[in-house]
Amino acid sequence: MRTPTHAASARLRPIVTGLAVVILSVITAGTAFLVTWPDRGALAAGGGRPGQDAARAETDGARAGDPPPAARATAGSLVPDRTLPSSAPVVGGPGVQVTPPHLLAIAPKRVPEGTLLKIAKLRHVQKVAVTDGGAVHVSGTALRLLAVDPATFRSWTPKRVADHPEVWSALARGEMVADVATIKRLGMVLGADYQIDRGPRLRVAASASLGLPGVDGLVSQDLGRRLGFPAGVVVLVHGDPGKVSDTAVRRLLGKGAQVVRVGQAAARPHATATPGQALVGRPGSYLDLYQRAATVCPGLSWTVLAAIGQVESSHGRNNGPSSAGALGPMQFMPATWKAYGVDGDGDGEADIWSPYDAVPSAAKYLCANGAGAGGDKLRKAVWFYNHSWDYVNKVLSLADAYARAYAS
Repeated sequence: MRTPTHAASARLRPIVTGLAVVILSVITAGTAFLVTWPDRGALAAGGGRPGQDAARAETDGARAGDPPPAARATAGSLVPDRTLPSSAPVVGGPGVQVTPPHLLAIAPKRVPEGTLLKIAKLRHVQKVAVTDGGAVHVSGTALRLLAVDPATFRSWTPKRVADHPEVWSALARGEMVADVATIKRLGMVLGADYQIDRGPRLRVAASASLGLPGVDGLVSQDLGRRLGFPAGVVVLVHGDPGKVSDTAVRRLLGKGAQVVRVGQAAARPHATATPGQALVGRPGSYLDLYQRAATVCPGLSWTVLAAIGQVESSHGRNNGPSSAGALGPMQFMPATWKAYGVDGDGDGEADIWSPYDAVPSAAKYLCANGAGAGGDKLRKAVWFYNHSWDYVNKVLSLADAYARAYAS
């Protein structure tokens, strides 16, 4: 016969067990990190705060007419980012931060993982990936194709391609995405099927400006394997533009390897800028970008832009969207962007996700609120950027720290 004590214990056991499972789940979720490497994507880790919301409508109790409270050091653990002189701005959209290749290499045989690691450790190299590739013939005409995993290859394409859903849907369906230049050169028709010599029929479902020298199009990795493409022979290298050594990459890949540079013009195929049109251009580092953008607002120190860029997105590392809908490296609300967004690099588009557009736009917005005058007007302008005096104190304290850190 069970005693009352035993019965109560039996009733409590499922509850205690359930609580243990919940606690374990919370601990596990709170410490989960995603870590991958080259051909699975760049090293990534969870964490990081959402960006603030530029010019958000909500305030935290302060009114625009209130006098600014006395400054107090609230930067806390924030310290100036000393990588600014070498950190290249990267254009990225929601969920896809594009890192287009600066070198494209074709090896005579599969590239070992150890070789990829050596390439990744070269000076100025930031990211490396490897994929499959090969050629097919249609009526005797060669088509040189990359066979890719859409999930990992997407960030290696120009932003307009990465954001184009039909490109990735076509690859998922086992169809071909042709380069725009190939479509024009061969007179191909989108939606048409083409008979591969001694092979299957292949539907050309979409076209895009891939910006990859010698590459006529993309197919899925699965289709590439069915076509007999060699695996792991195409290497993509992203790094500091113009500084990654093609000679060093060629030496590591061995005899017979071909290495070509991929220019910025190819990575942004729709650029329409002409000399003199660019507001700040496309500087190679965030430090240079902040300094050039500050000239949009005479009297504004670049250190204020750098401080806002660090607080909002850690210089483009966390572009949102935020919980309130702010977007991009300077965390603009879309309505504010519509009024103040500028085309900083002269490519014909004011892109909220592009640091080359977002940073000078932030300077324009601050200037419209009096930032160039300094003093209390600068404080009020930063307040308009984010309606919080704690935010103002944090930004300006960090700006002072930037001024000291980069005094030389």
